[in-house]
Amino acid sequence: MEELRRFCMYFLLFTLLYISPSLVQSRSLVVETPKKTTLLDITASIQKTIDVVSSSKPETTIQNTFLQQETTLSEFSSSSSSSSKSFTLELHSRDSLHSSSHKDYKTLIKSRLERDSARVRSLNTKLDLAVNGIKKSDLKPVETTLERSLMTEGGGKSKTELEGPIISGTSQGSGEYFSRVGIGRPPKPLYMVLDTGSDVTWVQCSPCTDCYQQTDPIFEPSSSSSYSQIMCNTDTCQALDVSACRAGVCLYQVSYGDGSYTVGDFVSETLTFGKSSSVNNVSLGCGHDNEGLFVGSAGLLGLGGGSLSFPSQLKTESFSYCLVDRDSSSTSTLDFGTSSELNVNNSVTTPLLRNNQLDTYYYLGLTGLSVGGEMLTIPPSAFEVDESGNGGIIIDSGTAVTRLKTDVYNSLRDAFVKGTQNLPSTSGVAIFDTCYDLSTMRSVDVPTISLHFPGEKYIALPAKNYLVPLDSAGTFCLAFAPTSASLSIIGNIQQQGTRVTFDLVNSLVGFSASRC
Repeated sequence: MEELRRFCMYFLLFTLLYISPSLVQSRSLVVETPKKTTLLDITASIQKTIDVVSSSKPETTIQNTFLQQETTLSEFSSSSSSSSKSFTLELHSRDSLHSSSHKDYKTLIKSRLERDSARVRSLNTKLDLAVNGIKKSDLKPVETTLERSLMTEGGGKSKTELEGPIISGTSQGSGEYFSRVGIGRPPKPLYMVLDTGSDVTWVQCSPCTDCYQQTDPIFEPSSSSSYSQIMCNTDTCQALDVSACRAGVCLYQVSYGDGSYTVGDFVSETLTFGKSSSVNNVSLGCGHDNEGLFVGSAGLLGLGGGSLSFPSQLKTESFSYCLVDRDSSSTSTLDFGTSSELNVNNSVTTPLLRNNQLDTYYYLGLTGLSVGGEMLTIPPSAFEVDESGNGGIIIDSGTAVTRLKTDVYNSLRDAFVKGTQNLPSTSGVAIFDTCYDLSTMRSVDVPTISLHFPGEKYIALPAKNYLVPLDSAGTFCLAFAPTSASLSIIGNIQQQGTRVTFDLVNSLVGFSASRC
């Protein structure tokens, strides 16, 4: 009996010392379900809307800010031959750099939503063209000064319209984020829109046949020792969706869904990031005829997945960004070579998928959605790309509001409405059909909305990333919207405050909360 008692004691001690730690470790790997509710700070959200309108910078103040940054950025090394694939640059929301012309927050939001709808139409148009195999020769010509001169001089294929993926740089703002990039050698610092929904990087160039207004001076190619024209018979020129030849030199055109476009020489230049990191021989558009809604920026940094995008040309293994609140004056970073972000404890990864009909967009492996801790009844096919290239869900830096297929959206909305029956509802605004009057409250618990990925992984969105103010009087709306198109989009409102990492080598997208 005594021997049995000792055996039991030894066995218990052995279990505590050797087996229990592994059990504890295993328990820490078990994925818990999302919290049922999340707190929304109504007072702080409303105060921010007031600050955005009341603290709009006078134009002179903005110009001084640019001049100060110009002085700092003039320290860019003019002789550096560095070609690092790992570097960081500062990221600004567009509205933190430009004064608002709106008298109140509601009109600002309405203008943003109008631009956002235009962008979504452009994204879908780009996909439709790729999926349906529409030939460039079938598209309506764009009448530009350069095109008319090409037709007069002859040679090359005629310029045609390709409705592209973005609406950039509107005077009211359209969900854009800017970075300061040095163009040429010595580098000329210019504000560029970053865009994961397009590939071709371009900048306005002198001489201008027609250039829109931008904050920085127009780039002067003759002042750059690294400026070099790309010949028409090169693979790089042939990779353009729309190109033409003039005297053997490559010309490009990128057109957008609202009629905006950029046309000019397709060239090779040096791009500089920070004070020392430079990338030589980047193919980009030097636009001499640029019209439409690009006001403010000097051009666009294409971060898409195509062969002409900047990440592809850099041959970087990864890049990441964190999108700060557009109503905040704070900044974050756009980083290249940062897959280590995926190793932090609070990171969640999901497969990065590609559409064989269109390599520009970044598709996600999304398995479902939950509201209030309960999974919605949604078929897996709702987020999958079909054989023809339709469907799927992409993550996009330029779209503000997440778009879901109508039936998926209805399921999400109905579950959210069911969980907010105690909140006073009010009429919808623009694309939002689920709104509340929270003017009498300081804070409120709302159902948690979570995105779910393969392997039982999920990210729970902060309440401010899906219940957003529409005015300064206390109207809040669910920041999701339905789409009749096959493509779903995760917008930047839902991404705010989270570092999004694109691991291009391992085909992963990572989300790291509060890593800005």
